[in-house]
Amino acid sequence: MTAPLDPRKGQPAAAATLAQVRKPLAHDSAQKHVTGTAAYVDDVVEPVGMLHVAPGWARNAVRGKILNLDLDKARAVDGVVAVLTAADVPGINDCSPALGDDPVFADGEIQFFGQVVFAVVAETRDAARRAARLAAVEIEPITAIISPEDAVAADTTVLPDYQFRRGSPETGMTAADHILSGVMHIGGQEHFYLEGQAAFAVPQEDGGMFVHSSTQHPTEVQHTVAKVLGVPDALVTTEVRRMGGGFGGKESQANQWAAIAAIAAAHTGRPCKLRLDRDDDMIMTGKRHDFRVEWQVGHDGEGRIRAVELDFLARCGYSADLSLGVNDRTMFHADSSYFYPDAAIRSRRLKTDTVSNTAFRGFGGPQGMLAAERLIDAIAISTGKDPLEVRKINFYDAERNFTPYGMPVEEHHVLHDLIAQLEKSSGYWDRRERVRAFNAASPVLKKGLALTPVKFGISFTLKHLNQAGALVHLYTDGSIQLNHGGTEMGQGLYQKVAQVVADEFGVGLDRIRITATNTSKVPNTGPTAASSGTDLNAMAAKRAAEAIKARLIGFLSTEHQVPEDQIHFASNKVFAGEKVLTLAEVAKAAHMARIQMSHAGFYATPGITWERESATGRPFLYFAYGGACAEVTIDTMTGEMTVDRVDILHDVGHSINPAIDIGQIEGGFVQGMGWLTTEELWWDDAGRLRTHAPSTYKIPTASDIPPDFRVALYEGNGNPQDTIYRSKAVGEPPVMLANAVFCAINDAVASLKPGMIPELNAPATPEAIMKAVRGMRRAKAPQSHEPVQA
Repeated sequence: MTAPLDPRKGQPAAAATLAQVRKPLAHDSAQKHVTGTAAYVDDVVEPVGMLHVAPGWARNAVRGKILNLDLDKARAVDGVVAVLTAADVPGINDCSPALGDDPVFADGEIQFFGQVVFAVVAETRDAARRAARLAAVEIEPITAIISPEDAVAADTTVLPDYQFRRGSPETGMTAADHILSGVMHIGGQEHFYLEGQAAFAVPQEDGGMFVHSSTQHPTEVQHTVAKVLGVPDALVTTEVRRMGGGFGGKESQANQWAAIAAIAAAHTGRPCKLRLDRDDDMIMTGKRHDFRVEWQVGHDGEGRIRAVELDFLARCGYSADLSLGVNDRTMFHADSSYFYPDAAIRSRRLKTDTVSNTAFRGFGGPQGMLAAERLIDAIAISTGKDPLEVRKINFYDAERNFTPYGMPVEEHHVLHDLIAQLEKSSGYWDRRERVRAFNAASPVLKKGLALTPVKFGISFTLKHLNQAGALVHLYTDGSIQLNHGGTEMGQGLYQKVAQVVADEFGVGLDRIRITATNTSKVPNTGPTAASSGTDLNAMAAKRAAEAIKARLIGFLSTEHQVPEDQIHFASNKVFAGEKVLTLAEVAKAAHMARIQMSHAGFYATPGITWERESATGRPFLYFAYGGACAEVTIDTMTGEMTVDRVDILHDVGHSINPAIDIGQIEGGFVQGMGWLTTEELWWDDAGRLRTHAPSTYKIPTASDIPPDFRVALYEGNGNPQDTIYRSKAVGEPPVMLANAVFCAINDAVASLKPGMIPELNAPATPEAIMKAVRGMRRAKAPQSHEPVQA
């Protein structure tokens, strides 16, 4: 018997193309986003009796011992129900992700400017915030350690030092024809999610707590709330339908605000909500780690790297938070796309009296890759070669294809092919000549051009995080409910997973109901981070759908006496031999026959073998690749800069949703561009964060988008690993495409004095550009491209 025809295609249903996957479909919440109907934590209907919570902190203190805490005036404000301190925590006063070093409320000592000391619970948010300002905190000041240099001098760390070594970098450096060295400062970055940190806790029976949280890690919020309340995890449920942005800032740092809301709810017996004010959010929550990078590279006359030494000195803040994984990933990406024959890559995780830095899109990878690009640019400038030439001769290839940590670079051919395509499509060499001509004729305005690669490892480097669960229900009317452990922060994860499940059942997306991530449905989930959301959760959902389908196919085979391989789901129909049924008809019949139509799917990423203690194994399932070519113009009189044109070619494997993937590439690039050009964090000498509002912190706006912005997806053979439909992750890798902008700025500054390496730090703000320009003008020009120290 032949297979039934797919009525849309006129071909056997088994061979029909995917109907939902690989289609540029709109984000599931797109219409809700633009019409203002998408519900966030602060939009949950407030029950009668709900209270508001505002955190309180010592606005006059940076670091010191608490001598006296006078809360009487705060308690006396009309509408205040309670003022909570560390003494009111029924369980453990800790909201850390791992090491127990993050108190919910400061207890006896203030460790950074903005640390929460107490919380006011009141009938209105206005009353709570006003009361929080009336507390008097008397401290005995302690000299604060603010900068990485301060921490090095004081020898303070939050975690032990760590390193990768390959070969003998000392011998390799000695054998190199030329040696360059320098110091580079790489700034941090504020997450600036549109929705600030928010949590809403509702008391339940038997000491339980239901928590709405704007979090990327519902399970960790569940654990934290249970810990501070002193109850079992099973008594706490965390739910999040969507976040108004996360970017890593809501992975571990959502814990504290959920904990405070839950403590207040447990204390008062009433629902309690906490939503941070923007200034408080920026002061009280961690950022992207900033680094002092000390580098040395040995190379031959052609610019080929012989040996590398990199020391990453990270400002981690007052506690460990996620600094172990962030700094490790910096090290994993300190090679960018380049082979280092001999290498020493070292990391110091410095303790400072500042808010704990945390996860941020790229999770340390962008900092490592930017340092690698500094090495390449320095070699190119000192040898007089074009930076692209130097990049290409140092790329991983068939003979040189192992990273400094020992993982093979199996898709090196993709790197070469993608960059070759971009080199051609961007017209790099013609534009290079035009840039030279422009600079020769323009004494004030200078152009720069750079084409930089991306090679980004995909997987959590903590092995146990590489797992996910999903719960799929098929109802008797043929509708499907989908739940999984991933969270939606605007990146389109829910949409992609829904597309996968829809194609498994052969139905349209209108039959799929996406439900909020909830710890009572899918337990023990990992964070939605490391670009692994679709890889993990879509595969878990696919397995759940496959299990339900297998039961239905077995039932239909018996019921209609049709071989199982002649039963197919497509075009909103189920084809069983000559019989054509609706999914609703099949579901009703299966229910009457007592067939289970619910399944909890599970997926664990295979092949992850990394052992941190020995620094051996495979930390990533695969690499995602990309390339960007950026052209900029700088004003050497003012330091102002414009990005004139950007060409991007990015590898997402076989895309599940090209529209969403292109949106992620564009957004990631612009966010990375902001990190490297305009977004500057600044602490004063006392340790107070002064860039704590939109008025003092500049994120990219519509006017900063390149007027000529070309983005394309690389058309390759798909992911060689068995990922979901051979796709590749796209969340974090595009951030590093923005390295091209920084390198182009460096190229423009370098044009002032050929052979001289600019001392340009990130972010390349107008002030940083002017400092680099003045340094170039003051320096003596080197002769015959002699190597110079940066």
